[in-house]
Amino acid sequence: MIDQSLPLISIGITCFNAVTTISRALDSALSQDWENLEILVVDDGSHDGSQAILQKRAAQDSRIRVIEHAQNKGCAAARNTILRESNGEFIAFFDDDDVSRKDRIRLQYKRITAYERLANTKMIACYASGQRIYNNGYEMPILAIGSKGPGPIGVELADYLLCARYRRGIFYGGGTPTCSLMARATTFQKIGEFDQNMRRQEDADFAIRLALNGGHFIGISESVLTQYASHSSDKTAQHEHESFLYLLEKNKKYLLSNGNYIYMRRWAELRFRHFSGRPVAASIILIQLLITYPFRTLRHFSRTALNRFIHERRMKA
Repeated sequence: MIDQSLPLISIGITCFNAVTTISRALDSALSQDWENLEILVVDDGSHDGSQAILQKRAAQDSRIRVIEHAQNKGCAAARNTILRESNGEFIAFFDDDDVSRKDRIRLQYKRITAYERLANTKMIACYASGQRIYNNGYEMPILAIGSKGPGPIGVELADYLLCARYRRGIFYGGGTPTCSLMARATTFQKIGEFDQNMRRQEDADFAIRLALNGGHFIGISESVLTQYASHSSDKTAQHEHESFLYLLEKNKKYLLSNGNYIYMRRWAELRFRHFSGRPVAASIILIQLLITYPFRTLRHFSRTALNRFIHERRMKA
């Protein structure tokens, strides 16, 4: 019998052409040791048989509710459907190809409510630690933001995501991926929906808006989430570049106010050329940045370049 004294928690899963992985994602959600939960799955226009699996699983377990988009609208739109249709006091997002340990929901709930009492706020986003597994078997550990030290509060997070500015003593960890996020429904209601103009980086956009509204970013240190690196038509250097430029333009006023707009536009061009396999063009921009912003560029490059180089080598091994 469900313990009704526990708050209802909604697990939201977006699904698109995940016929080979959606069952494990559902098993992961159903195995959670939090009794009072609903599982809301939005099928975003799949055409590979995913819908049949979802309908069959929903018929077998009343906790599963399936909503179908007639056509693919993108991850942001699917997540917005979850936000509109969920009934939970808290909402946690799972991906259609990831696996969460059975205590993930309980641990994130405990972390959020304990932090609420400590900080006297409910504007909190809590992220889960875990690992990402690549096709070649490389496993990359991911420590959640705020899981091994104080997490960023307010503009500390906006400056990190928009300007690559690190504050001493703050643990930024693995950033702000929605697939590991849990927060109160009221937090989502106050900040607003995911930006459907973005096919990529809509998670960063949401986190920035929360940050600029004084949000707190925390995480759990336990490794409870296994992500499987996947490739899709949205995951290209071009789409990433366009989404980041859109994010910069959306926050142009803020970036101009702290003197980072021009620098970050140029850094975005450097990143695009690097990930597009154009090292000479990327090097030219790097030299230009070193001439114009020597100390800023050196700090930025030294913080990111070595880790990125090691990561890329391991992905290709």
